[in-house]
Amino acid sequence: MKEYLTPDRIANQLRMIRTNPTYQFCSFLIVEGPSDEKFYKKLINKEKCQIIIAHNKEKAKNVLLILEKAQFSGVLTIVDADFEVLEGSLPASPNLLFTDTHDIETMMLQSPALEQVLLEFASEEKRNSIETKSSKELHTLLLESGKHIGYLRWVSLRAGLSLKFEDLGFEKFINKDTLVIDILKLIRHVQSKSHNAERDRLHQRYLEDSDIYDEIMQLCDETHDLWHVCCGHDLICILSLGLRKAIGSTNKTDPELLESCLRLAYEPAYFSKTQLHAAIQKWERVNIPFIILAA
Repeated sequence: MKEYLTPDRIANQLRMIRTNPTYQFCSFLIVEGPSDEKFYKKLINKEKCQIIIAHNKEKAKNVLLILEKAQFSGVLTIVDADFEVLEGSLPASPNLLFTDTHDIETMMLQSPALEQVLLEFASEEKRNSIETKSSKELHTLLLESGKHIGYLRWVSLRAGLSLKFEDLGFEKFINKDTLVIDILKLIRHVQSKSHNAERDRLHQRYLEDSDIYDEIMQLCDETHDLWHVCCGHDLICILSLGLRKAIGSTNKTDPELLESCLRLAYEPAYFSKTQLHAAIQKWERVNIPFIILAA
């Protein structure tokens, strides 16, 4: 059903809501998907703001563009930064904001919410052991593992490779004891998922494994903020795998549960310290009387 929700239909939905006098000064926060709605729901002023799900990033941007052309006020769109910050892109509108890091999930993992989740599910003994052996804190280990998948995603985007990253078998290229990634196994796994008859029929661009490896290594030699390189979903999947053996002994912490736990552990006080929070406050000052944030 969501595929039929075009940007025009979503924009019209907002126009219809605003015709009700009760919602004359109701602000609208447009987000990408249902998980974004769950994240922001605990942070907004529910009486003065409604969250609208666009169902993907481009739709969210296009809904905003349609409403801005119609001079429809009181609308703010927040989307994942993804690789746009690394590419030097800035939001194209004062009514469009990016997450502080790659996405909402990395914002949660960067916050104290991660420690609260680890207290619940991780083994202190195993965590101390892996941190001692690697001489790295756990969040650094996660970033070091996740960066190679992030760089592979970035290489695919830059080179137009159309690689498929859905339903990755992380256990096929990550050492369960150390959380270290075998980069060539990662590349081969993603390539095998991506190369099929349909893809070959469309003559999509292809690079050899060795060429992709060289591209990733070149990016690794450069200086990037890994919180922008890493995809939060990848990090959560790596954490889920680690909790089975490297830092825990449970098979119950699937990625979906961990993401839910991170949202529950993420407090408004953490959000209040982010650049995104400050940007929303600035938007509110410019767009009086419209309000987004809870007091």
